[in-house]
Amino acid sequence: MIDVGVIGFGLAGRAFHAQVIHATPGLRLAAIVQRNGTEAAEKYPNVRVVRNAEELLAILEIRLVIIATPNDTHAPLARMCIEAGRDVVVDKPFATTLEEARELVELARRRGRLITVYQNRRYDGDFQAMRQLVSEGTLGRIVRFETNYDRFRPELKAGAWRERRVPGAGILFDLAPHLIDHALVLFGLPEAVTADVRVERATAVVDDAFDVMLHYPAGMRAVLRSTMLAAAQRPRFVLQGTGGAFFKQSFDPQEINLRRGFIPENGPWGVEPVENWGVLTTVEEGVEVRRSIPSATGDYRDYYANVRDAILGKAQLAVTPDHALNVMRVLEMAQKSSSERRTISWEE
Repeated sequence: MIDVGVIGFGLAGRAFHAQVIHATPGLRLAAIVQRNGTEAAEKYPNVRVVRNAEELLAILEIRLVIIATPNDTHAPLARMCIEAGRDVVVDKPFATTLEEARELVELARRRGRLITVYQNRRYDGDFQAMRQLVSEGTLGRIVRFETNYDRFRPELKAGAWRERRVPGAGILFDLAPHLIDHALVLFGLPEAVTADVRVERATAVVDDAFDVMLHYPAGMRAVLRSTMLAAAQRPRFVLQGTGGAFFKQSFDPQEINLRRGFIPENGPWGVEPVENWGVLTTVEEGVEVRRSIPSATGDYRDYYANVRDAILGKAQLAVTPDHALNVMRVLEMAQKSSSERRTISWEE
């Protein structure tokens, strides 16, 4: 049994970490840092609630610490935990700069500690199904991949740190890590990045929309997009290849279920109804054929089960530090491409 402490009990800590850890065999939710309020104590009466990271690190039984706080605190808190001899999971993004992220990886290596980033959406059932299509070559040579993560928030969210001018704020650092992770898992490192990171809402002061294109050999492109002004949702995933196309309109249900606290007592969490499955289109003997592709039974507990097994020496870490650094590198390339209005080569 691995004792786990969670720093932060906002949306991320409450919905996407504490609930998942509490339901993962072999992990014990031992302590939560909530600076104010009583929500953590009310939801988890058998878990110790403390008011700061120092109090949590004073609990010697805690082996793994989760950083689920505002982005500009990720690096300093992760550094503090590594120096205290703990393994660390950092909620995305890893840090606010690639340099910070590299320093954390090097520190963890020197101290012999595990460090990784919470890329839970690679455990979405629809992504898992699409990943299988790519690996099996069902669509032939892939020429285009599109992924959209849209919201509709025409008004700024009052009091939200992501809407303020602070390091790591804005939609690029909020949502792009998920989309970049998917592209890198499917296709590896790009040759170049072209991006448009912008402000679309009149009252916004940090980016609230982006289009990021990853360039791959043979004309293949991965297009990652998000906006806060999508009253009508674009398709979640689009794959186009020489042998067919795959379209998936809706999102994996795990995020919305976790936000609402709807945790299945038995079975996987990410079961999708048939009507929400993606559609594969192929042409066979000149005839267009469409068939629904079942989403895999995605389960965010699989992420933490892998971290558990990696700590115990039973498995390789799924989200490696090198992969986390590559995601950060793409984020910085996108920023530079947008500000300089040019394509940035991976070799720059």
